[in-house]
Amino acid sequence: MTRIRFLVSYDGTDFCGWQKQGPSAGASLQQTLEEALSKVFDQKIDLSASGRTDAGVHALGQVCHFDVDVPEERFLKWDFCWAMQGVLQKNIVIRKAWIAPADFHATLSATHKTYRYFVYNHRRANPFWARNSHWVKKPLDLEFLQRCADQLVGEHDFKSFQTAGTPVLNTVRTIHEARWERRSANLVQFTITGSGFLKQMVRNLVGTQLQFEKFQREPTEIAQILAARDRQKAGATAPPQGLLLWKVFYPADLDKRCRPL
Repeated sequence: MTRIRFLVSYDGTDFCGWQKQGPSAGASLQQTLEEALSKVFDQKIDLSASGRTDAGVHALGQVCHFDVDVPEERFLKWDFCWAMQGVLQKNIVIRKAWIAPADFHATLSATHKTYRYFVYNHRRANPFWARNSHWVKKPLDLEFLQRCADQLVGEHDFKSFQTAGTPVLNTVRTIHEARWERRSANLVQFTITGSGFLKQMVRNLVGTQLQFEKFQREPTEIAQILAARDRQKAGATAPPQGLLLWKVFYPADLDKRCRPL
């Protein structure tokens, strides 16, 4: 068996999320990719990813792996990414691929992740950003938002920002970076990097910060929300279309043992 690692980008608008669900839920990204891989290799492929993205959420740098009963030599003689593009729809692109060692695991080997959330901030909506950002009409005070974000950095229990539905044993996570910045006159970006994220945690953090900015609540109250460990104390969940899984990080020694295709 050969283990293949790949980097995939996708527009999540038309999918029910990453994880396979029942027939009534619609197409998932995992199902779509597994079916395409199975077609290319003429065998059943089971796919693992760095983590799940919700319905409508996008990815620039989702990382996946699968095992396939094909010798490594075959991969060295053809363009795997190009072959996959012939069986995938245009809103999914496999950008890079590697032959990975047996101890590489897209989920378990990840050390931290970066997400970005985009806000289109203008008095009029923009149809070209409708699928990839959250429109906020009122001008945003980024200095205020950054004071809110500063409360998130470090090790905290983020249970107050966890949406119910996916039980976990531990809700403590470490946030390395939380930063608001203006990318252009009308586009605002929130970047957050952490050891891991709970269900809808990033969207709940964004929604809460935007609510704080709107009503000019004291940013230090976010510490009280964290301490409460109660989802009802935090703000509403921000819409999915603004969220992008930006990058997944792995140990350097493991990266070096993955051979580019």
